Amino acid sequence: MEQRIHEAKNNDLVLEIKDLKQYFPIKAGLMQRVVGHVKAVDGVSFEIYRGKTMGLVGESGCGKTTIGKTILRLNEKTSGDVLFLGQDVYSLSKKQLRAVRPKMQIIFQDPYSSLSPRLPVSEIIGEAVKEHNIVPSREFDDHIDSVMKACGLQPYHKDRYPHEFSGGQRQRICIARALALNPSFVVCDEPVSALDVSIQAQIINLLKDLQEQFQLTYLFISHDLSVVEHISDHVGVMYLGTLVEYGTKELIFKNPLHPYTQALLSAAPVPDPAYKMNRIILEGSIPSPANPPSGCKFHTRCRERMEICKTVVPQPKEVEPGHRVVCHLFN
Repeated sequence: MEQRIHEAKNNDLVLEIKDLKQYFPIKAGLMQRVVGHVKAVDGVSFEIYRGKTMGLVGESGCGKTTIGKTILRLNEKTSGDVLFLGQDVYSLSKKQLRAVRPKMQIIFQDPYSSLSPRLPVSEIIGEAVKEHNIVPSREFDDHIDSVMKACGLQPYHKDRYPHEFSGGQRQRICIARALALNPSFVVCDEPVSALDVSIQAQIINLLKDLQEQFQLTYLFISHDLSVVEHISDHVGVMYLGTLVEYGTKELIFKNPLHPYTQALLSAAPVPDPAYKMNRIILEGSIPSPANPPSGCKFHTRCRERMEICKTVVPQPKEVEPGHRVVCHLFN
């Protein structure tokens, strides 16, 4: 029975990341020699199952977007494994990668700069559909209409240009462009951060409806904890390129273990004027990923730091089933 459950879980495993690292070289001098590396992603591991959403949170510059781009092979990894539906993305040839591309899509953060101002909506959504032969030519118009309708756009919008739409409508076009390729997995790179709060709710609800309708799997990157709590099934907390805590949404929000996670949650606003917030103020500023602190990267700002934190790198520890934390307090 246990073996059958394990096999079923593996069949539903869409994305598996193992010890992923992405270092960018720092060059200097006339010969442009490599004098160091920016450790944007430094040994990250997690998995996402079919129809589920993993929220990835952390301060700006912690490596969230870099993870998304490296998974999609928009950046070349330094080391580690990216397995999509059991296939190693980085072992695929150009021809094999081209066949997989439609199944892995991205919704960019800025709906203004990510759409070509020179193309009408029908071409923006349909360009990649034609390139990858997603549907026969005779079904192309019906396919575009169907996708636009699913994303809350009308057929008469097809001949309009991006500048004729509001921010929320532009983001719907970006979602439709990704959805038109019939993907299995979508990286949502802060898709609502550039929108008004009232529009954010519409886009988040649209993403949830589309996920249920098409069994989509999301990696949802955001710095807004309330949005992540609403849409995610699992949550990963990043700090300076490292995943410091990972677990189900309930475990992370009800029982945060890492001092950094506790500080993030303490800063989240509560819609109750009578509630007294107990803010945890972090010391100092974020260290440079080009020269991270020795030992635990968070020890320079941590109120719980110990002597061991300054010299020894903590290892991931499963404190309770499905809840991992990288901290000496639990080792």
